[in-house]
Amino acid sequence: MSLRYEAIVVGAGPAGITAAYELARRGRDVLLLERGPYPGSKNVMGGILYTYPLREIIPGFWEKAPLERPILEQRYMLLDDDGHLAFAFRDPSWADPPNAFSVLRAKFDQWYAAQAVAQGALLINETTATEVIVNDGRVVGVRVDRPEGEVFADVVILADGANSLLAKQLGFHKEWHPEEVALAVMEVLSLSKDKIEARFNVGDGEGVSIEMLGEATLGLPGMAWLYTNKESLSIGVGVTLSSLREARMKPYELLERLKSHPTVARLIEGGKPEEYLAHLIPEGGYRAIPKLAGHGVLVAGDAAQFVNAVHREGSNFAILSGKLAAEIVDEALKLGDTSENVLIRYRDLIMQGVIGSDLKKYADTIPLIEKNPLYLKHYSPRLHGAVRELFTVDGVPKKEKQKRMIEHLTAERGKLGAARDVWRLGRAIW
Repeated sequence: MSLRYEAIVVGAGPAGITAAYELARRGRDVLLLERGPYPGSKNVMGGILYTYPLREIIPGFWEKAPLERPILEQRYMLLDDDGHLAFAFRDPSWADPPNAFSVLRAKFDQWYAAQAVAQGALLINETTATEVIVNDGRVVGVRVDRPEGEVFADVVILADGANSLLAKQLGFHKEWHPEEVALAVMEVLSLSKDKIEARFNVGDGEGVSIEMLGEATLGLPGMAWLYTNKESLSIGVGVTLSSLREARMKPYELLERLKSHPTVARLIEGGKPEEYLAHLIPEGGYRAIPKLAGHGVLVAGDAAQFVNAVHREGSNFAILSGKLAAEIVDEALKLGDTSENVLIRYRDLIMQGVIGSDLKKYADTIPLIEKNPLYLKHYSPRLHGAVRELFTVDGVPKKEKQKRMIEHLTAERGKLGAARDVWRLGRAIW
């Protein structure tokens, strides 16, 4: 392994692989470091990969990549103690071009990293960057846990995940607050292709994604999910560390409770556990975005808090940020100036584009729900009760039923308080 490169990328997740791919494609000498035995071995996401923006980097990639099922239907469920309220949206146009796929990261990340290697990037696995090397206020390389010890570069791109110790070392961010990080746990359950398609009412090779709230997370800020793969299901739950601490719950306990819920139990019946994973997910959003550029360094992906928790978008933001980072680094290398004065354009492009725009739009949403647990703990069961009242045929006039529905929804909070709660949530989301 050479000890000097034009660029070093730390972390072989979607952001890091994209940065390495784009730089190598431009003829740059780039090193990609991965602490796991292979890319994807330590990465967990819900399991949905949006094809944009990767289809702009590798057109038609879904014809070659090890993907699972194209997602043609999105379902949402609000779980009660033993029932659920559901909403579904299906659109055949999501098939061409594909809008999203379910994926297993251990397979997909290895394939994607191989594409970066084919472009000329050097991938080194089982190597942890333990420290950033700084000289006269400029990042000039990283220290690694290998005999070589130190590796140098003109620019270092930090894409080392939500708990980026290297960005913290640089002072780009402080210790994340417990409410700014979620712990996600996921299990892969094997199930036959025929059972999946019959049980979820989808055609040959088609997929469904299901997001769940309410009892799915015990009313804690977060989300649960269930995604169909080719011959398996991905089921998981993620909630903020602060709420786990307050509830004195362990993440695996939440997952087991979810699996035992009557609605969920029927969907996963017969599934055999194949893999169990856990991972930190950034939840801080817009106000937690760290410093993104310095002299000789950029931050991308989860390390930069680029996750839209409201729409469960993360991998697409990671890929887009990796692409933008590579573009700016390439420009800086052409200019022979990798100072913050040049690299700061990366931050400008991020904040002016879809990542900055969407994160700013939902800047108040997660903090509002985190500080007001009533949205999930108080209103969730009452909404279920109100809908049950509406659809129960028992000889009660509909006018009386509507009155009871209002009483269900405004119990304890009152009409004015409930209206205020709805207005605050609507303002934060819309």
